[in-house]
Amino acid sequence: MSYMTRESSKSDLARTVSVLPNLRYVDLPEGIYSDDPSSNTLKQELQARCPDIRSMKYQAGAERSFAKLAQTRYWQNLETLELSRLHVEPIILVQVLSSFSTLHHVKLANLPLLDDNIFRNIPSTPLFPPLASLFLEEAPNISVDGLVGYISRPDTREVFTTLRLTNTAISPASLHKVLAVVPHLNSVHITESITRALPPSPLPPLASRSLKTLHFELSSPAPSPHSLQNPSESYYNYLSTSIMSGSLPALTDLYALSPSLPSLLLPLPSAPFANINTINSSYPGIVRPLYLYTKSILELEWNLTLITPPTAKNRRGSASATRPVSLYNTGQLSPWGNRGRESVMVGNGFGGFLAVPSDAVRPGSSGGGRLKISKGDAWMG
Repeated sequence: MSYMTRESSKSDLARTVSVLPNLRYVDLPEGIYSDDPSSNTLKQELQARCPDIRSMKYQAGAERSFAKLAQTRYWQNLETLELSRLHVEPIILVQVLSSFSTLHHVKLANLPLLDDNIFRNIPSTPLFPPLASLFLEEAPNISVDGLVGYISRPDTREVFTTLRLTNTAISPASLHKVLAVVPHLNSVHITESITRALPPSPLPPLASRSLKTLHFELSSPAPSPHSLQNPSESYYNYLSTSIMSGSLPALTDLYALSPSLPSLLLPLPSAPFANINTINSSYPGIVRPLYLYTKSILELEWNLTLITPPTAKNRRGSASATRPVSLYNTGQLSPWGNRGRESVMVGNGFGGFLAVPSDAVRPGSSGGGRLKISKGDAWMG
């Protein structure tokens, strides 16, 4: 439903939802999330006529109606809940969230009073509910100890699969503590601004046997002309060391704000006549193809590099040429397949894009004849 339709037809939308008792998902005007008086009728219809709603948001201004959810018991089948800029005490937050027995996905964004108390076991107060995914955004008072205490609970660790952290007090240097306690974690997204490099003392590697997708998006302010290295690069060195040590064997998709990362993820060349079994045993790192998406902080599009593990024919492993890609349909992107090549965009250096090679016939040598080339041959130059 378009934005203008939602915002200009609230009365029509209220009449529509009043006759849809099995409604689960609906696009709603922004005012309904902040208790805007112009959306009161629509919200009352949803509460009275649509008990099976599965996804809802509450924003600044809706503190009063949010706090009443634990008593009113509206939408008891909620699965996804997003809270943004709400001024609510941690104890009220936990009471409301724990009142939904089917809640699986929660996003907490820019809640001024949010801290580790939401994860603590306080007498006469319910526990923070076990979730499948948790998004924490602009949460400077949530520490790694508080988060680890929550996800290591027996009821949480068995169902928790997705974590997203944006500008929290959980440093990338302590991410290994999170990975160590969750056996089924398959997606992590961490976004932070880095001002200081990693300390020289060694850290345990980032280790997880289940992690498949990692967004490691760390950036630093514009470096000083006198600085020797961008502070965030030390974290990418740490990440590459973790991968090459074999600590992330299930990883298939990696996103990083480091154009230099592809060069860090290939081992050193082996001796020309080295035994392949010896090479593979000394190379525990990348054991399956890794789709590496990188870009600098100034770039808009991700650059894709496909890194493959060593084989009998390619003892060092290989990396495809890094090239810009469109991620409109990333799930079907295959950089070496016929369809995948059609989604690759190549810049021409002047703000435009080069034409994608197609099946064509081009002149042969002076000896006569014409040579037919395929898309794959054209790309290989």
